Amino acid sequence: MVLVLALGDLHIPHRAADLPPKFKSMLVPGKIQHIICTGNLCIKEVQDYLKTLCPDLQLQRLFSHATAATRCRHPCDRSHPPVYRIQTRRRVIINPGSATGAYSSITYDVNPSFVLMDVDGLRVVVYVYELIDGEVKVDKIDFKKTASTTHAAH
Repeated sequence: MVLVLALGDLHIPHRAADLPPKFKSMLVPGKIQHIICTGNLCIKEVQDYLKTLCPDLQLQRLFSHATAATRCRHPCDRSHPPVYRIQTRRRVIINPGSATGAYSSITYDVNPSFVLMDVDGLRVVVYVYELIDGEVKVDKIDFKKTASTTHAAH
């Protein structure tokens, strides 16, 4: 089992002061093996903080581990919502949204969100954490690649 944190669009300090305290209390050092960041960290202090959670901070958007590959996308529409979907049995596409709830060029009403992925061989369990009205809501998607498509993930 490998635990992967995917987050992005923090925009600290330009659009948000910090990660929500409820998220910071959930993200503790020693539990996460990899971090994928889709961008917009803005300052070195944010990168330093993420490295305290896990030294394997990847600023690219692709994570590969044994038979599983995961791609995280930066939001194209700039609205910062968390999005995930399954494309056949080949892959899951994940947009972790904005970890701080930073406003975008489209909307000022953005719920903070991030994604944790539990990768275990061909199986990936995706947990989408979203802060809604002061409460953390979790959505779960369980994805298992078929053995015939293990080399087709992009």
